[in-house]
Amino acid sequence: QFFDSSRYILFAYMLVNDTLQLFSSVLLFLFVMGSVNFAIVFCAPLLFMSAVTFQNTPLILAAMSLERYVAIFYPLHRPLPWRPERIWVIILSLWIVSCIPPMVDFILMRPKADVNVLTTPVLCKVTVLNSSPVQTLFKVVTNGLFFALVAVVILFTYIRILLETRKMRQDRVSVSKALHTVVLHGFQLLLSLTAFTSPVTESLIVLHVSWLQEHIPFINYFSFVLLPRFLSPLIYGLRDESLRNHMKRAIPCCRPRIDPHKQPKS
Repeated sequence: QFFDSSRYILFAYMLVNDTLQLFSSVLLFLFVMGSVNFAIVFCAPLLFMSAVTFQNTPLILAAMSLERYVAIFYPLHRPLPWRPERIWVIILSLWIVSCIPPMVDFILMRPKADVNVLTTPVLCKVTVLNSSPVQTLFKVVTNGLFFALVAVVILFTYIRILLETRKMRQDRVSVSKALHTVVLHGFQLLLSLTAFTSPVTESLIVLHVSWLQEHIPFINYFSFVLLPRFLSPLIYGLRDESLRNHMKRAIPCCRPRIDPHKQPKS
């Protein structure tokens, strides 16, 4: 039943995207913490995957909000790209848009004169490839535009569905559920935005807490990168009744117990 709904297909796509983002970001974090150096030609693909999946997250939230909007306003005559058999068009478009900023960033890359892209070992960090002020400004502007655009889309769908809820006298339950789903996407967007607060929180921790210097990046990474990526799909999945029931059947301790001695009702 999940593959017959555009909503669940987009949710599965979000899970795949977040898994790739966590895989690449955890690898990069471990390499930096372990001071593992290798050539830029091997470092660049990891940084590219991390950047693309990070940019993709807000776009997926916008697509999921729009899908709820389409489901409410066009229940019988959905536009072709929003139908389950054609939702891959939306997914492919999200990937293409997400790849553009990192590709431009890599084109603007200017390694130092003494660094050979193929042989010189470097610490695999964004600052190694993103060293010029132009790149920094481009990245800040791009991230700001991405998240601002998604915030506008979520706000637009929320207001339109809210107005529709007041008009409709029938099927108010499904419209209210769609409204709550859009609010949840807004909360997921806020969780994604916490990644931008890590430099500020790191500075505050250094000033006010007497922790070891090597522990601060790990705590910051766990709190503002890993934890939001884990909570966002978990909250969404537990809130949905169909997904919640499926998760209960998948977890052994939550499966309904069948008494072999109990006689079936006739």
